Amino acid sequence: MALQLRSFYFTLSFFVTCALVAQDFKAFEYRTIGPSRGGRVTTVTGTPMLPGTFYLGATGGGVWKTDDYGTTWNNVSDGYFKTPSIGAIEVAVNDPNIVYVGTGSDGIRSNIIEGKGVYKSIDAGKTWEHIGLENVGQIGAVEIDPTDHNTVWVAAIGNAFKPNSERGIFKTTDGGQHWEKVFFVSDEVGFADLELLPGNPNVVYAAAWKARRTPWTIDSGGENSEGGIYKSINGGKDWIKLEKGLPKGLLGKIDLAVSPVDSRILYAVIEAPGEDRGLYKSVDQGKSFTHVSDNEDLVNRPFYYTNIELDPTNPDIIYSNANPLVKSTDGGKTWKRMSVPHGDNHDIWLNPNNPDLLIQCNDGGANVSHNGGKTWSTQFNQPTAEIYQVAVDDQYPYWVYGAQQDNTTLAIPSRAPTATGTQGTQMMMDVGGCETGPVIPMPGNHYIVYNNCKGRFSVYSKKTGMDREYSIGASNIYGHNPKDLKYRFQRVAPIHVSPFNPEVVYMGSQYLHKTNNGGQQWETISPDLTANEPDKQVISGNPITRDITGEEYYSTLYSIRESKISQGVIWTGSNDGVISVTKDGGKTWKNVTPKKLPKGGRVESVEPSQFHPAKAYVAVDRHLLGDPKPYFYKTENYGESWELISTDSNGIPSDYTARVLREDPVREGLLYAGTEFGMFVSFDDGKTWKEFQQNLPVTPITDIILFRGDLILSTMGRGFWILDNVTALQDKNMDQLKDEPVLFKPDNTIRYRTPWGGGDFPNYPSTCVVIDYYLPKEVKEGVSLQILDGQGKEVATIVSDSTQLESTEEKVEDMGLSMTFVYLDSKLETKKGINRFQWDLRQKGPWDKRKGRRYKGGPMVLPGTYTAKLTVDGQSFEKPFEVLIDPKLEEEGISLSDMEEQLALQQKVMDLLSDARKLQDDVEEKIKKLEKDKTDETQLEDLKKLLPQLKNEEGAYPQQMMVAQISYLNNILGGSDKKPGEEEKERYQELLSQFNQLKQKAGI
Repeated sequence: MALQLRSFYFTLSFFVTCALVAQDFKAFEYRTIGPSRGGRVTTVTGTPMLPGTFYLGATGGGVWKTDDYGTTWNNVSDGYFKTPSIGAIEVAVNDPNIVYVGTGSDGIRSNIIEGKGVYKSIDAGKTWEHIGLENVGQIGAVEIDPTDHNTVWVAAIGNAFKPNSERGIFKTTDGGQHWEKVFFVSDEVGFADLELLPGNPNVVYAAAWKARRTPWTIDSGGENSEGGIYKSINGGKDWIKLEKGLPKGLLGKIDLAVSPVDSRILYAVIEAPGEDRGLYKSVDQGKSFTHVSDNEDLVNRPFYYTNIELDPTNPDIIYSNANPLVKSTDGGKTWKRMSVPHGDNHDIWLNPNNPDLLIQCNDGGANVSHNGGKTWSTQFNQPTAEIYQVAVDDQYPYWVYGAQQDNTTLAIPSRAPTATGTQGTQMMMDVGGCETGPVIPMPGNHYIVYNNCKGRFSVYSKKTGMDREYSIGASNIYGHNPKDLKYRFQRVAPIHVSPFNPEVVYMGSQYLHKTNNGGQQWETISPDLTANEPDKQVISGNPITRDITGEEYYSTLYSIRESKISQGVIWTGSNDGVISVTKDGGKTWKNVTPKKLPKGGRVESVEPSQFHPAKAYVAVDRHLLGDPKPYFYKTENYGESWELISTDSNGIPSDYTARVLREDPVREGLLYAGTEFGMFVSFDDGKTWKEFQQNLPVTPITDIILFRGDLILSTMGRGFWILDNVTALQDKNMDQLKDEPVLFKPDNTIRYRTPWGGGDFPNYPSTCVVIDYYLPKEVKEGVSLQILDGQGKEVATIVSDSTQLESTEEKVEDMGLSMTFVYLDSKLETKKGINRFQWDLRQKGPWDKRKGRRYKGGPMVLPGTYTAKLTVDGQSFEKPFEVLIDPKLEEEGISLSDMEEQLALQQKVMDLLSDARKLQDDVEEKIKKLEKDKTDETQLEDLKKLLPQLKNEEGAYPQQMMVAQISYLNNILGGSDKKPGEEEKERYQELLSQFNQLKQKAGI
C-alpha cells in the first residue's frame, strides 16, 4: 500500500516494519503429514551408468531422485529451485554427476505453474546452480550433447498465458554460462520437443508448437506455418522445415523420437484434425514421412500428453504416453494397452543396456519396472500430491481433508491417531466425491462429509461407505458449451458450510445455492453473480482438439464464505473477477468488485473478518490472463471501497500470484497469505508482509485454515503441511521484540498418548507443550526452563548446556528420589531471535545406572494448570498454561481422579524400581570389590547367590527377575490412561515385600 503522509504514522510504521523485517521465523517449522501417495509427474529419466538411479520431475513437487530402483525417493531440488514445476531432466550419458533440469511442465492445464529457467548439478543432484533462461516459461525438452556435456539444447514452449519473445530453441556450449537463441518462429510459437541425431549431435530435430491457455479455453495448434518439424544439420545455424508426407493443414503439439540403433528412423506423433492425426515415420532422416497410424489413443488429449519413446535396441518397439499408455511392436501399425499404476501418462525412459528396466510417469507419480512393464514399483513413496483445498474435522486429534488431483478425496490424521502402532505409519481414507473437491466434514459429526465432484454435490457417510449424490440440476454437464447450460459449475465448484448451522450448505454455479437437508432440496438464493461475458462462453479446445472437462467453464462462482459473526452476511467471488455480498441471507445482493481491480481474474478466496462484520479480504489470481501480480484486497465497509494490500514494495514479490488469504481468529490484523511460490504473514493488517516460508518447500499454497492453534496448509504439489501452535504470533509482543527477552504464553495442550519411535514420514510429533521465547542476543551462559505445577512445585528443569547440568548434578543425586528433575537438552536453544522448545510433558522417571537414561522416561504429567519459567542471565519470566485431558478419555469414562490414582501408584512403583536398580548396582560393585580384595569369601558367595534374584541371566528368553518384574509393572501402569487394577496394586505390595527381604539379605 502507499505510505501515509503523516510523519508520526510514517515513523511508527517504519520502526515496527524494521523490527519485523529484522526478525526471522526459522524456529517455526512446518511438518508434512502427506499423503505419501504420488502426484502428477510429467518427466522422468535415468542413467545407464547407474541402473538403480532415476529422477522424476513433478508438476508442483520439484525434482526427486531414487538410488534403489524406486524403493525410496528423496527430493533433491528443495532449497535451490525457485519453482516446483519441472519440464525436462537430462543426465549426461558419460557422467552421471552432470544433470540439467528445465523447469516449467509442458502439460499446460489450468493449474500449470510457471517455469523459472534451467538448473545444473555437477554432483548428481546434491547441489544446484541456476544457469539462466529464467523467462522462457515452460520447457518441453532438454538435450545434452553426448560428446560434450557442456553443450546443451533447450526447447522452450514459452509463457503459457501470453506471447513472449523468450521462447524457441536455445543452445549453450559452455555449460550454461551463455545461451544463444538459435531458432525462433514468433512470440506465440514455442517448441515442445527436440532430438539430437545419434552419432552426429550437430543434426537436430525440433517440434514447433503454438499454444496458449486462457481461463475459458486451451489453444493448442495453429496454421501450418506456425507449427511443424524443423531440422538443422549444422548445430542450429540453419533450419529447414520438414514437410513431405506431413499434414498440410492445422498443426498442434508434436513429439519426436529418433532410433538410437538406426539414425535414419524418425518418428513423430502429431496433433492434427481428423485422420491427419497420429503417428508419422521417416526412414530417411526426415526427408519424407509416412502416416503410420491415426489411432486416437496417441493424441486423445494432446496439449496434456503427447509423448513417444522408442526401445533403444529396436526401432519397431514404440511406447506412446497418453491416456492410456500403449505399445507397438510393429513400427506403430498396431497398438496394445499397457497396465500401469495410474492413468494420464506423460513420459517414459528405458535403459539402453536393458530396455526391460524402465521408468514411466503419470498423474499418480513415477513407477519403475524391471520386466518391461509387467510389474511396477509403488507410487506410495513420493509425497507430491496436488491438493485443491483443505478442511478439518473436530475429532481428537483432528483429521485433515482435501481432494487430490486425478485421484480421490482423502482424510488423514493431523498427528498419530492412536496411542499404539508405528509412529510413521500413513493412514488415509477416501471420503467420497472425487479429485476436485471441495470435501468438508460436517461440524459436530465427522461421519458425514459434504463433497463436490466436478460440479456434482454428494454426501458421504463414513459409517456405510456410501456417497449419496444430490446434484443441483441432476444433469451431466461434461462436454457442453457453457452458454447452453442451465447451471455453470467449475470442476472445483465451491461448497461452504454455514458457521451457524452445520446442516446449511452453500454451493456455487453462476448462482449461489443453499440446502438445509443434505442436498435433497436446493434453493437458488442469488441472481447470476458473475460477469458472464458472452465471448467467454465457448467450447474449450481450439483450433483442433475439443477439450471440455469443466476446467474451462468461465463465469462461475469460485469462492463462498458466510461471516462467522453476522449471520446472513455472505461473500462470493467468481472466476471471472466479480465479488458480491449479501447482508440478508441472499434476499438482496450487491456487486462490490474493486474498481481498480483489472477484470477477469479468479477470486481464489473471500475471507469475512471475524472481528468486524463489514470487513473482508479477497485474493485474486490473474496469472491465466498473463498477469502474475498478486492481488490481495481489504475492505472495511462491505465492499464500498477497497485497499490493495499487496503492492510492489510491501513484501510480496510482484510475480507471486495470490492464492489464498486467511485472517487469524485470535489476533486482529494478523493475516496469512498463500501465493504461487510460498507463504507470507502480516502483523499490521496487510500494510507490510514478511516471508513465512521457513522449511516449507517452494510450491503453490492452495488453501489455509487455522484450527486449535495450528496453521494448516494444502499445496499444489507437496500435500498437506502443518505449523503447530501459532500462539506466539498472536501475542502483541511479537511486534515489539527489542532488547529484553520475551517468553510467549504456551498454548493449552491436549494430553494425547502417542506411539513410541517410528519413521519420519508422515511427521507426527509426540505430544508436547510448545514453548516459544525470544532472546535479544545469543546467551553464552545458557538458559534454563522450569516447569512448575499448580502448587508451584518443580516438575522438571531443562538446561541448555552441560556446565549448568554439572552445577545441579550433586543436588539431583542428593535428592535421590525426590521430584526434582534436572536434565540437559540441546534443543533448548540460546541463539539470538525466536526459539522454540518442545517439552514432552514427562516428569521424573526411575533411576538408571546409565547417566544418559537416568530419571528419563517418566510418566506424563496429569491434566492441570502449569507454569513455564524461563531464566536468562538471572532474569526470570513466567507464563501459565494448561494441560487438557484427552476428550476421548472422558467419553470412555476415564476421570481425572482415576488418572491421579494411577500416577500415585506408578510413582510408588518407580521409587521401588529405582531402589531395586540401585541395589543391583551396589551388589555388583560390592562383588567386584570383594573379588579384588579377597577379604570376605562368605559375603562374596552370599552376594553372588543374591544377584540372580535381582538381575536376569544373559542369553535368550531369560526368566524375568526382580528388577525386570518391577520394570514390567511400571510399563503396565505407564502405557495407558486408566484406573489401576486390583491385580496391579496387589502385585506392587508383593514386589515391595520381596524387595525388602532381598535388601535385608544383601546387608548393604
